[in-house]
Amino acid sequence: MKTGQINDTITAIATAAGEAGIGIVRLSGRDALKIADGIFISKDKQRPSKFRSYTIHYGWITKGGNIIDEVILTVMRAPRSYTKEDVVEINCHGGLLATRAALDLVLDKGARLAEPGEFTRRAFLNGRIDLSQAEAVLDIIRAKTDSALRAGLRQLEGGVSRRINKLRDILLSALSVLEANIDFPEEEIGSADPQEIYKRLSEINREINSLIDSSKYAQMLREGLHLVICGRPNVGKSSLLNALLKQERSIVTPIPGTTRDTIEEIIDIKGIPIRIVDTAGILQPRGLIEKKAVERSKRYIDLADLALLVFDASQPLRREDEILINKLNKKRVIAVINKIDLRDKKIQRDKILKKFAKVVDISAKKSRNINLLEDAICDCVYKGRASGLEAAAGNSRHIAALSQAQKLIAETLHSLDNKISAEFISQGIKDALLQLDIILGKEAPADLLDRIFSDFCIGK
Repeated sequence: MKTGQINDTITAIATAAGEAGIGIVRLSGRDALKIADGIFISKDKQRPSKFRSYTIHYGWITKGGNIIDEVILTVMRAPRSYTKEDVVEINCHGGLLATRAALDLVLDKGARLAEPGEFTRRAFLNGRIDLSQAEAVLDIIRAKTDSALRAGLRQLEGGVSRRINKLRDILLSALSVLEANIDFPEEEIGSADPQEIYKRLSEINREINSLIDSSKYAQMLREGLHLVICGRPNVGKSSLLNALLKQERSIVTPIPGTTRDTIEEIIDIKGIPIRIVDTAGILQPRGLIEKKAVERSKRYIDLADLALLVFDASQPLRREDEILINKLNKKRVIAVINKIDLRDKKIQRDKILKKFAKVVDISAKKSRNINLLEDAICDCVYKGRASGLEAAAGNSRHIAALSQAQKLIAETLHSLDNKISAEFISQGIKDALLQLDIILGKEAPADLLDRIFSDFCIGK
C-alpha cells in the first residue's frame, strides 16, 4: 500500500459477481458520508450525514437527476464500525449492471477503488483487531467445514490473541525484574531471583510447545488433512475411496492394477476437510506409465499426514504387504482390514496388530464399519483436543513465529543454567517477545501486511 492512501475514502463491491437478490457497494473513510449525501435521496428527504449510526434507510441513488437504482442505505459511524471509520453500505439490486453503476457513481464522487483486503487492513491499522484476528477473517471466508468455520470464528473473537497475550505478560513480568536490576544494580527494586526467572521461562516454554503442537492440528482444520490410501493391488483401495466419498468415483474391477494413477478428492469427515488420494497399488512397474504412477504414489505417501494401509482379509499377508508395512513405519497409519464380508478369512491379524496401534475391520463393498474408520481418522486429528484446536494458531506464519520464540526461550534457559549475564538473558526474552508481537502484528513490516492482505478479495 502506498504511503498516504490510508486517508483515502475507499470503495468496492462487497458481494460476489453475478445475479443475486442484492449487491452491496461498501464505502469507508472520512468522506464516506459526504459522498453518500451527493448520490442518495431518501424517501423522507434526509441526508445520510444526518442519519444516526446503525440505521438503514430506503431511497434512490441518482446521477444528474436520473434514478440509477432503488436501494437500501446503511450508515455506521466511526469509531464503531468494521474499519473504525465512517462506513456506508449501499444495498442495490443484485446483478452486474446495477452494482457496477453504483460503484462507478461512488468513484466519480471521489472515492478510490479498494485494494484486496483493504477494509480489513484498516480495521487492523486502526486498532479494532490484531493481525491474527485479521487473518481469521480470511479463514472464515475460505472455511470448507463446520470445524474450520468455528476455528476461524474463535480466532476472530480473540481466542488466539488471548493465549499469545498471556505468554507476553509472563515474559514482560520476568523482563521487568531483570531490567530493573540491570538499570539500578545498587537499588532494592525487586531482586532478580534466577530460580524464579527460570521457573517463569520454563512455564512459557511448556505453553509454547503445547500451542505449537495444537496449532499443527488446527492447521489441518484450515488447510485439510492429507490422507493417502495405499496397499498392494486388488485389496480394495478404490472401493474404499468410493465408500468414503459415498459415490462411485473410482473404477472397481476384479483385475489387479485397475488403478494406474493417483485419484484425488476433497471430502468432509465430521467437520475435518480431508484431501484424500487413492494411489496405484503397483509395486513392480511393467512400463513407463506404471513407473510414473508408482513414483507419484510414493510422493503422495511421503507427503501424507495420515495413511490408510489396506489389507485383504481373504488372503494371507504377502511380500508386497510387508514391503508397505516397512515403508510406512515412521508415518501415522491406520491399518484397514478390508473384505470382512468374505467367509474365508486367511489374513494373519495378529501380525498387523503388532505393527499398528489402530486397526479397523471394514467391508468397503458393503459399506460396513465405514463409520468406525471415520471415527479413527478423526481420532488421529483431534487426539482429545477438539475444543483446544479451535483456539489454536493455525497458519504457517503463526507456527513459524512460535517455533522461533520457543527456540529463543530454550536458549535463554540454557544461558540461565550456565549463569550467563543478566543482559544476555534480557536480550533473549526481548527476542522471544518480538516473535509473539509478530503474530499479533505489533511488529509487522509493510511487506508482510501486503503479503497477508493480498490474499483477500477486494471487497473485504
